[in-house]
This record gives sequence, structure tokens and C-alpha cells, in this order.
Amino acid sequence: MFGLEPHVLLLLIACLVAACAFEFVNGFHDTANAVATVIYTNSLRPWVAVVWSAFWNFVGVIAGGIGVAMGIVYLLPVESLVDQNVYHGIAMVGALIVAAIIWNVGTWYYGLPSSSSHALIGSILGVGIAFSLLPGSGASAVNWGKAGETGLALLVSPLFGFSLTIILMFLLRRFVKNKTIFKEPHKRKPPPIWIRMILIATCTLVSYFHGSNDGQKGVGLIMLILIGIVPVHFALNSKLNPLDMRESLTRVEQVMGKLNAAELSEADRKLLGEVRTQTATLDQIFAGKTDVKQLPEQSRFEIRKAILLLYNRAKRLTASEKIPLSSADRKLYEDSIANMRTFTDYAPWQVSLMVALSLGIGTMIGWQRIVKTIGERIGKEHLTYAQGASSELVAAAMIGASTGFGLPSSTTHVLSSAIAGSMVANRGIKNLNPQMVRNIALAWVLTLPVTMVLSGGLFLLFRTIMPS
Repeated sequence: MFGLEPHVLLLLIACLVAACAFEFVNGFHDTANAVATVIYTNSLRPWVAVVWSAFWNFVGVIAGGIGVAMGIVYLLPVESLVDQNVYHGIAMVGALIVAAIIWNVGTWYYGLPSSSSHALIGSILGVGIAFSLLPGSGASAVNWGKAGETGLALLVSPLFGFSLTIILMFLLRRFVKNKTIFKEPHKRKPPPIWIRMILIATCTLVSYFHGSNDGQKGVGLIMLILIGIVPVHFALNSKLNPLDMRESLTRVEQVMGKLNAAELSEADRKLLGEVRTQTATLDQIFAGKTDVKQLPEQSRFEIRKAILLLYNRAKRLTASEKIPLSSADRKLYEDSIANMRTFTDYAPWQVSLMVALSLGIGTMIGWQRIVKTIGERIGKEHLTYAQGASSELVAAAMIGASTGFGLPSSTTHVLSSAIAGSMVANRGIKNLNPQMVRNIALAWVLTLPVTMVLSGGLFLLFRTIMPS
């Protein structure tokens, strides 16, 4: 299979199983975010709610695209993404997956709604920083620009979830005359049909958007594995002809050709030199080729490497205000690079299906622990119908918006914050359960540093024991 040696093939299978295990754990860890409200309001029986949520998680993964997946991939330094050493790739993905799973299972065991997104991102950052500590790496620790975007999205979304839920609860109290929606659910009877339909709809939305956002993280993980271990087969999108990117390459060279190295700073001259090196590499690979069959298999990884390095260097170069390029030239460059990245930023449908099944099956298992926390322990009272509907509606909107912008979002953090906001809206800050809120906050605060240290340590250990 893929022409790999037996022991490398076994390591590939082990990494793929670990990635599926992460999504499986993500499923049962985060299921409560979608089903807690419909279960505690008796809108759906638990087994029906969980199966319904699993189905829409599955659909969300399949229909969600790859924007978030690529955002996860590019958190790592580009130098680590163009390292063709199979064992280095195994050490990288193995460390970050194991670290994220350990944290997720630990917080699930104690019933804490901790974020799978934070666990994965912390693990990726830990591997990136550990990579920079290796002798001769000469690389930045992580892609801090992408990490900044990701961190801001993860920080802002819970704050918005908390605030918007308070506002929505206020509007419901102001304009909904039927006060049944604000009462604690009957322990055995389902709610009125109109409330029930609203709660089922919000459960569906949260499940779908959870799949479309969190599922993409699993897609990104598996693509890291495939590109790192079998780069010749997965370096480029096999459905596209690499020769078709030559027109975009020519436009990039035209824009870069307008820059005079003598007029640039030393740092910018270095970047320009590296950009021209990568365009020259691509020109050399494509020279004299009229058919894709004329490209050696090995050149596919070289093309990927050149595109990623070209994007990384040229982006930093054109971001400088001191670079004498017009707005039209900058847009031409950005459009050309975006076209070239369509050859590297992709995921086969089989990968999406693998993740969708793992997430969907995980969703149907192990949900009881965190459901109880979401439904009973964040506040000092059970969720009312209004609290459940408003919390999930806000959470779905925030997660959907994050997916639309290609940014990872924490379903756990957004919904937990939204439920806390609904509790505050009901009876003020005193309505929160201080001990549980402290425990959740502590888990949130510790997720990044613990997973960073754990994954970084595992990465260095794996790099030490594996062949060079």
C-alpha cells in the first residue's frame, strides 16, 4: 500500500486510528453541547436526541468544507510542513494527537465541558515550539499570524455567546407573552409543541455546525498524517493538473519582477531572494512538460513545498508598506497565489467520510457525564425552555459564523458561556454555581499550557527514539 515498508505502513495505520479516536472522543465529549437542552426539557428522549445529533454532526462534516481544516494545518511552521522525512511526520502528528486525546478523556472523566478545539490547538502549538528547539531548525516556533487569528476567534466567541444570550433572553421576556417558556421543565411531560419544535431545531443547528467546525479539525489532522507520511500521493490534489498553475506562476513572477532588490531593506532582500528561488524551482519542474504524466511522482512534493514556501515568504514581503507595489499588483499577486493554493489545500472525500463516521459514532457514546454538568451544574437551577433555546440559538450562530470565516470555534466554550449568560439573565450573577464555574474556568485556563507542554515533550521524545 502506497509502496511503504511494512513498519511504516503500520505507523501510518496507527496514526490514522489515533486521529479517528480523537474525533470519536470529540464526539462523546461535545455531544452534551447539542443534546443537553432537548433532554432536560423532555423535548426528545435521550437515545433519540443522541442519534439525531450524531446524524447532523455527520452531515456537518461532509458539507462543512475545508477552511477550518487548512487553518489547523497552517498553525504549524511551514518548514515542518515541507519536511519529507516520514518519521518526522509521524513524531509530529503522533505527539499532538496523543496529547489532545489525553486531555479530552481526562476532562470528560471529571465531567468538565473542556474544549476539544483548545486541546488540539494547544497540542499543535506545543509541537511547533518544540520543533523550533531542534538543532538546526532555524524556524519560527509557529505560524503566529494564524495562531493570533485562531486565538482571537476562540476568545471572542464565548464572550459574544455570553452577552448575546443575555440580550436574547431580555427580548424574549419583553415580547413573548406566553410565560410557559420561562418555567422549569416538567420532569416527565414534554413541553408544548411549539417550544418543542424550537428546541429540536436549535439542537439540530448546534449539531450541524459542530460537525462542520470540529469535524474539519479531524480532517486537518488526517491530512497532516497523509502528507507527512505519504507525501508523494497526497502532496497535491490528484483531481487537478499541476501544469495548470503555470499561468498563475507567471503572474507572480511578473509582480515580483517589479521589485528592485537594491532598493529594499536587508530582510526584504532576503525574502525576495527566497521567493525567486521558489518560482525558479517551479519553472524548472514545469520546463518542457506538456502532459501531467511527464511529471515524476517525486516532483509533486517539490511542487507543494515550493508553493507553501512561496506563499509564506511572498506574503511577508508584500505585507510591508515599504514595498513599492500598487494595489492592483498586490491583488494580482494574492489572486494568483490563491489559485496555486487550490492545488495544496484540499481533502479527499474519503477523509471527510472517515472523520464524519468517527464523530457521529462518538456522539452516540459517553454523553451522560457532561450533559449533567450542562443541564444542572452551571447554574443553581435547571434550564428553562427559554434558556435552552436561546443558548443553543446563539451558539449555533457563533459556530456557523466561525466556520464561514474558516476559523476554529469551541462549541463547548460558546455553549457553556451562553448557558451561563442565560442563568445571569434569569436571576443575576448570583444564579451561577460558583464552584462549577470555577472548575470549568480552571479547565479552560489549563487546557492550552498543559497540552502545549504535553505535546511538545512527546514530540521531542518521539523525534529522539525514531530514526533520523
